[in-house]
Amino acid sequence: MENLLWILVGVLILVILALLTKIYLLRKSAQEIHEGLARKLRTDTNTLIDLSSHDPFMRRLADDLNDQLRELRGEHHHYHRRDLELKTAITNISHDLRTPLTAIFGYLDLLEQEAKSEAVHHYLGVIRNRAEMLKQLTEELFSFSIVISAKNDVQNKPVAIDNVLVESIAAHYAALKDRGITPTIQLPKKSIVRQLDQAALARVFGNLLNNALKYSDGDLEITLSEAGEITFINSASALDEVQVGKLFDRFYTVETARKSTGLGLAIAKTLVEQMHGTITAQYKNQKLSICIQFPKPGLQTKP
Repeated sequence: MENLLWILVGVLILVILALLTKIYLLRKSAQEIHEGLARKLRTDTNTLIDLSSHDPFMRRLADDLNDQLRELRGEHHHYHRRDLELKTAITNISHDLRTPLTAIFGYLDLLEQEAKSEAVHHYLGVIRNRAEMLKQLTEELFSFSIVISAKNDVQNKPVAIDNVLVESIAAHYAALKDRGITPTIQLPKKSIVRQLDQAALARVFGNLLNNALKYSDGDLEITLSEAGEITFINSASALDEVQVGKLFDRFYTVETARKSTGLGLAIAKTLVEQMHGTITAQYKNQKLSICIQFPKPGLQTKP
């Protein structure tokens, strides 16, 4: 009886050891799948998940994941190919429009030197106005194509954000005054320096000021905090939360901004992210708030 008991104990120990070994191998396989999947998602590689285990269920799981990885890689390459085609098309279209626009302005200048009736003078004014709008849209398209194609050309160096902000406001002061907007500006006593591209930062501020010119009801509050957070706040009764949520989308335009391609804030967002910052928009109590955050040196996160 005692021998039978020892035999049962021995069998039980063997079963436990077999189960522990099985669990260990399954955990090892799961870890290999986890690490392999994370590595494949981080890098664009043709290699697939490989297991040291011969467990049929884990290998079936790995095969299913490999099938999904192949499909995801195909969609990824298809997306990038189409995105490159779109960028190329935008560049070509904006470039091709420049030549006929130059000719149009040239002939308009010649026509304005000729004797003409009051009606003809009026029509020429309308034509020039529409041509100026088309020129502006073309330049915006061209600028957008350059920005999205130059992700690695950003030259970050120490830049005083407050200085660039003041210069941008000064450059837009006449346009703001024409709209009856007197901006309220709050700056810290100490200069705020970050590793940024000065030209790109000036472009961002310029686009945000142009956005205020489009949507502001007559007010504009600009604040720079000691933490490097820049906010542009203005009343915008013509907007709503849905529209504000789409302001950074490419080519999105609001009915009240028909003179725009909708690329100004998309360009701003791209440039801010290239400089490792963040930009967000909120709408509350009919006030539009756009906030840019540039983290302190050493705390930048990858885009």
